[in-house]
Amino acid sequence: MEKSMIVDALEKCEFFDGLNRADIQRIAGICRFKPYAAGETIFEQGDSGENLYVILDGLVFLERSLDLGSRKGRITIESLGKGRVLGCWSTLLNETHVMMSTATCREATGILVLKGSELRGIMTENVAFGFNIMEKFCHILLERIQAAYGAMEKI
Repeated sequence: MEKSMIVDALEKCEFFDGLNRADIQRIAGICRFKPYAAGETIFEQGDSGENLYVILDGLVFLERSLDLGSRKGRITIESLGKGRVLGCWSTLLNETHVMMSTATCREATGILVLKGSELRGIMTENVAFGFNIMEKFCHILLERIQAAYGAMEKI
């Protein structure tokens, strides 16, 4: 995928809304495109994580396996489509992380993959940019926590 196409996709992603074009271009420089087939897993609950993912097209379900003694199963936390972000946030803190959910493609899905440590490098070079990104991550984490609690209430 050409860098100009990646820049265009990032500019349309709500997570990167408000960033200037130079910052978007720097982020595009650390992205790689990866296609996934329907049913394919992006990451599994329990995996070690280091990447962030931007959905270009398609549909991804975030699911968590639960074991409540006599009740075991899998709950859908959230379904994510075009322009949504998922992955391992703790890499931005320079820490190892275990994935707390599984991300599965429900249809053919195009993903931009960013290594968290590389994004962290850009963030530490430009504190205002870094603050903006961390603020956006906080909003996503709030959404995911609310979605997880909502899903657990259905158990």
